[in-house]
Amino acid sequence: MKRRSVFHALIFVVALFAGTCGISFAATGKEGEKGDREAIESEASGLREIVDFIKSCGNYYLATMEGDQPRVRPLGTVAIFEGRLYIQTGKVKDVSKQMAANPKIEICAYDNKGQWIRVQATAVDDNRREAKQFMLDTYPELKGMYSADDNNTQVLYLRDATARLYSFAGEPKVIRF
Repeated sequence: MKRRSVFHALIFVVALFAGTCGISFAATGKEGEKGDREAIESEASGLREIVDFIKSCGNYYLATMEGDQPRVRPLGTVAIFEGRLYIQTGKVKDVSKQMAANPKIEICAYDNKGQWIRVQATAVDDNRREAKQFMLDTYPELKGMYSADDNNTQVLYLRDATARLYSFAGEPKVIRF
């Protein structure tokens, strides 16, 4: 078990370092050539695949920047609302302040079966009550800490996003949304 934890930590650190430095592990090439496999599918099915994968991992890691220092923490809330991928946090948390200062984020999750995902995106605050209530209904265990009407609940959707699904078995699959 300890080896697996060390392995997961190593993958995460490498992915975070690569993302922070602008390095991609995906092979490059012209569109249609060998390299990133562009997902030629509807945005809805691509979003569903991303959310299903992240949920199957249990938790994901959200990376933000605080000045010139990357900050990473585990989160578990992810859902599709009105055709967009949403996450949730609290406005009093440092992560909220970091995303307000620099909305570029990265999500990373590993499934313990040799597959992982990296999602690069811009986080956009959605202060509507309907969006907050949807996330709280999707994750009712949060209702003890948050309310759609409090001044703390924050939901954000991801814009200008690129998700890369990796495996040790082949080339990454790329989904843009």
